[in-house]
Amino acid sequence: MAIKSFRPLTPAGRFTSLNKVVVSKLRPQRKLTEPKPKTGGRNVYGRITSRHRGGGHKQLYRIIDFKRDIIDIPARVQAIEYDPNRTAHLALVAYANGEKRYIIAPNGLKVGDTIVTSAKATINDFNVGNNFPLEIIPPSTRLHCVELVPGRGAQLARSAGAGIELVSVENGFAQLKMPSGELRLVNPKCRATIGEVGNGDHSNQSLGKAGRKRWLGIRPTVRGVAMNPVDHPNGGGQGKSKGGGGRQHLVSPWGQLAKGFVTRRRSKPSNSLILVHHNGRKPRGKK
Repeated sequence: MAIKSFRPLTPAGRFTSLNKVVVSKLRPQRKLTEPKPKTGGRNVYGRITSRHRGGGHKQLYRIIDFKRDIIDIPARVQAIEYDPNRTAHLALVAYANGEKRYIIAPNGLKVGDTIVTSAKATINDFNVGNNFPLEIIPPSTRLHCVELVPGRGAQLARSAGAGIELVSVENGFAQLKMPSGELRLVNPKCRATIGEVGNGDHSNQSLGKAGRKRWLGIRPTVRGVAMNPVDHPNGGGQGKSKGGGGRQHLVSPWGQLAKGFVTRRRSKPSNSLILVHHNGRKPRGKK
C-alpha cells in the first residue's frame, strides 16, 4: 500500500495525495446492504445534535459480521471492497456452506485466501484473518476486532491500521495492550481476529480540496475565536484573542473545556479492568 500523489495540473491536484490500493469495482452484495438515510446531524425533533454534517454522496450501509459465529467452516476471500462508512476496507468471504459475509479486511489478506473461525487451533492456524478465543491465542500476537463481552461482537480495534497486542492470559483474564498504550483486562472467552486492520495509510491522505470533504458529508467548521461573543464563549475581542468575559481557555460552544479535560466518568464499570491509562498513569487506588 502506498500514497499516490498527482501532477499539479489543477490547484486541487497540487495538494491531493490519496491511498493507492486495489479494491473491487463491483457493486456491494445486495443482501449484505441496507439503506442509510441522511440525517444532517439532526435528531427526531429536528434539532442539530452533531454539528458540521450534511450533504455528501449517497451511501449504503454494509452489514458486517462482527460476531464471526459460523464455527469450523472455512471461508474463501472473494473480494476486497471499499466501505464509505469506515476507514477500513472490507473483505467479502464465501463460506463452504454457501453463505456470504463481510468482515473487516486485515493487512495481508488477499483474494483467494482461506480463513476460519474456531474454538481450537494448532500452532500453524494463527494466520491473518482467522478468529479464535483469546485464551488459545499465543502471547505477543497482534489482533484486531476484539470483543469486550463474549458473544457481543467485536468492539475494539476496528479502524484502519489499528492493532492490539495480547500481552498474556493469566489469573482468569487476558491482558491487552491497546493502540493508545492503555493496558486493560478482558474475559479470555472473548474472540479476536489475527492481524492488524488494513488500509493503514488512510491517515496519511490529503484530500486536496474542500469539495472532497463535502462529498464525505462533512460541512465546514468555524473556529470559536472567529465568532462573536453572542455565538461562542471564545468569540469577540480585538484581533486574535479569546474574549468572553476574561475566559482564557479554549472551550466548546457550551463551555466545556476543549483541551486536556477528562470527560470519562469515574463510575464507569470497566474502569476496574484498566491497569494503565493511555498516558502511562495507573488508575487511582492501584499500585
